Amino acid sequence: MYGINDLCNLSSTYLEPNQVEKIRDSFEYGAIAHEGQTRMSGEPYIQHPLEVTAILANMHMDHETLIAAMLHDVLEDTPISKEDLTEKFGSEVSEIVDGVSKLTHLEFESQAAKQAENFRKMMMAMSSDIRVILVKLADRTHNMRTLGALNPEKRRRIARETLEIYAPIAQRLGMNSIRLELEELGFSALYPNRYKVLTNEVKKARGNRKEIVTKNRNAIKRRLRQEKLSGDVIGREKHVYSLYKKMRENHLSFSEVFDVYGFRIIVDSVDMCYRVLGAVHNLFKPVPGKFKDYIAIPKSNGYQSLHTVLFGPHGVPIEVQIRTREMNEVAEAGIAAHWLYKTGGSAANNAHKRARDWLKRILEMQQQAGNSEEFLEHVKVDLFPDEIYVFTPTGEILELPRGATAVDFAYAIHSDIGDSCVTARINRRLAPLKAELATGQTVEIVTAPGAKPNPAWLNFVVTAKARSQIRHFLKNLKEDEAKVLGQRMLNRELERYEIELDQIPKRRINSVLKEFGLKKIDSLLIQIGLGNRLATIVAQHLVPDGFKGISKTSSSSSPLIIKGTEGMVLTFPKCCYPLPGDDILAYVSAGRGIVIHRKSCKNLAEFRNHPEKWVDVEWEDEVEGEYKAEIKIENSNQRGALATIATAIANQNASIEDVTMSEDDGKTVGITFVITVRDRHHLAQVIKALRPLKSVSKVYRSG
Repeated sequence: MYGINDLCNLSSTYLEPNQVEKIRDSFEYGAIAHEGQTRMSGEPYIQHPLEVTAILANMHMDHETLIAAMLHDVLEDTPISKEDLTEKFGSEVSEIVDGVSKLTHLEFESQAAKQAENFRKMMMAMSSDIRVILVKLADRTHNMRTLGALNPEKRRRIARETLEIYAPIAQRLGMNSIRLELEELGFSALYPNRYKVLTNEVKKARGNRKEIVTKNRNAIKRRLRQEKLSGDVIGREKHVYSLYKKMRENHLSFSEVFDVYGFRIIVDSVDMCYRVLGAVHNLFKPVPGKFKDYIAIPKSNGYQSLHTVLFGPHGVPIEVQIRTREMNEVAEAGIAAHWLYKTGGSAANNAHKRARDWLKRILEMQQQAGNSEEFLEHVKVDLFPDEIYVFTPTGEILELPRGATAVDFAYAIHSDIGDSCVTARINRRLAPLKAELATGQTVEIVTAPGAKPNPAWLNFVVTAKARSQIRHFLKNLKEDEAKVLGQRMLNRELERYEIELDQIPKRRINSVLKEFGLKKIDSLLIQIGLGNRLATIVAQHLVPDGFKGISKTSSSSSPLIIKGTEGMVLTFPKCCYPLPGDDILAYVSAGRGIVIHRKSCKNLAEFRNHPEKWVDVEWEDEVEGEYKAEIKIENSNQRGALATIATAIANQNASIEDVTMSEDDGKTVGITFVITVRDRHHLAQVIKALRPLKSVSKVYRSG
């Protein structure tokens, strides 16, 4: 069991004597505050913060962080206030403790919305002082070490939360040693049987591998001596959880995953890294495409190293990592190494800067997200990056997750460029926006002044920033469109009472807004446009009682004119695909706005019992935009017929959105096309062009 003297001896190796004394004071202060409290294991409660502080002292964290770690539970579990802490230990310590206290109730078993909101709070606390999350990670590490005292259900819940939230955050911050321990402890608690089986297999296999590991390590050492190069060669042990993940994700057996030998070579300088790389490539042939230079282009968490895979003796693959001692510290400690190398370690400062940049991106996402659950979804995407590196036209390197597209690249540069992009040039060749990018490509984004994000982009973008920015833009766009439509619908209903919205007294409007729990008239109009409130009911509330000259039984209002500019608040369902020129009806649907149907649509029957939701609508004479229509073709089964039909459709300036085929018998094929046309007349032209084709026996519009 760790004692306060052990902690003081450890911290005195890198802190000033007066700082060590403050840590001792914090222990005594915490021991008095937690007096009488015990953990589930039965030991005095102060032992937990002492162990948490020791974890951070091993990372050489500054004395404020160690004091905050020692006192991280006093605000939550004792009568001590934040003001008391500020007075005794200073504002820095009290702010960190306060930040950690706000994260205590991150419960995975709670409702999704509550969990997401707690996660949002964690990110906000991190952004104010990144040391908050370091204390929290150390706290979680010690809790995982002592998980055995809890009941099985609680153990599993905490283990799942650790694997899904805390271990990925540790990885994102480059804290490899903490991440590995959290993963191993989480895996053993969540899947004890799987962990036991794999651990036993590793022990068995380790004995057989010992000779090969020793032989390869000696071969590498010998080659370095021959080349007069210095470096420590260490055999890398595979961790059980990483083995399990590889087996599960790649559907591999244990022997297939374990049959790779790993070595790490630690050297004194960056120059030596590349010279050692040349030596090992001279010793064993490198596997093509498996060399990665994370020194020239560090990972998003600041990690730097050279990675290569070699063909070892008898074709056995050998993974080699080559890095400097400082890089090795940063690889293990991540942003915590920033404090270890405070006086000028470039790799550590780089890790800290990247962590700050990541948190800045997280805060931007939080501001754009519609709610906490959407924010959590974005961040989870961002927690698991598998990077590619691409270049801007000026030669700047941009890091993106694997699978990123030109749209992701555009938003990574600036949200305005993303919002207005229309196409891309990849290595100087024009490419579609959904083109997937690869490491080494140079990407140039082409923008246009009037361009806007397309909802279809959400189907292929992979970065959290792009997704949140697109959703934010579309949400605002939809609200603007809903406001305009809502005003038109409300004014149309107010026509029945021979009154307009601007004639209604402001006092009456404010009273109705208060009744509906709204602050602005715009919010009410948006709700009407989105179909969340019926214009008829709102109009009844707004018209003042005893309004002179008004007849509430006056003739019905004129139909709502559909112009085609209403955007996302009009829905054209697949059941009948209404087109300009069709006789149409509409009903109000919550969240979808106005849903337009053809009068002949069979699905209208189910809405007959809700007349209050019906809206009389008519197409304007000149309607903007293109609309989908479905046509069915009975076609003889002959080679090249589909291509002939597609060409005929394209010749009429119509686009094909979807094609499905069904074979009726050996001779006839039924083909259904979903195409985009301007109106009913345009569709008639397409059908007229298809009828003369030899293979076509019948063509008609469905729905």
